[in-house]
Amino acid sequence: MDGIHDLGGKQGFDSLSRPQPEQVYKHDWEMRIHAMSLQLMGRKVWNMDEQRHAIERMQPRHYMSASYYERWLTAVATLCVEKGLTTSEALADLAGGGVPLSRPSAPGRPAAAREMAFAVGDAVRVKNEYVAGHTRMPSYLRGKKGVIARVSAICHYPDAAAHGIEEKMQETYEVCFDSAELWPGSADRAEIYATVFSSYLDTVNTMQPFRQN
Repeated sequence: MDGIHDLGGKQGFDSLSRPQPEQVYKHDWEMRIHAMSLQLMGRKVWNMDEQRHAIERMQPRHYMSASYYERWLTAVATLCVEKGLTTSEALADLAGGGVPLSRPSAPGRPAAAREMAFAVGDAVRVKNEYVAGHTRMPSYLRGKKGVIARVSAICHYPDAAAHGIEEKMQETYEVCFDSAELWPGSADRAEIYATVFSSYLDTVNTMQPFRQN
């Protein structure tokens, strides 16, 4: 889905700062919500793609103002309500006030009807598709050409997994893009690598040489 979470390639944000040494948890509750989330996923109450989609569905203002683990907290609360483990009223009673939940989910989709296999050096194009539900296809890659750099892991197809649609595991590929292809005239020349699911890719007739670093 096109949401506030998909910030890759967006302009106008400050540079990232990474404090040294990096502190994983700033508060005790962050550790607890992390553990709770992993426990529930481990017990197959929901999966990682469902949790990612719950974060994507946050109200934009809430998403931008929330810390990393506040987003996890919102996802856990939302999914617990949606799975029938609790109610929004019960959460509000415990919190002493309203608990913000994510917006309702949009429909998911199955994998492409014709799954294609690629090899290192193949020229590919990311499909120019807009998805209402969950997807792991960054918006800045849509319609862009690249070259297969490596065959990556086999994973659950996220567009289906986040919505309870049964699908077989799918291959992913590390694709190399030229920055001039992604952002013509507005980026320093560089090679950009992204891991892309097979269902997101089409072949390109004109082959391009792959530069091995």
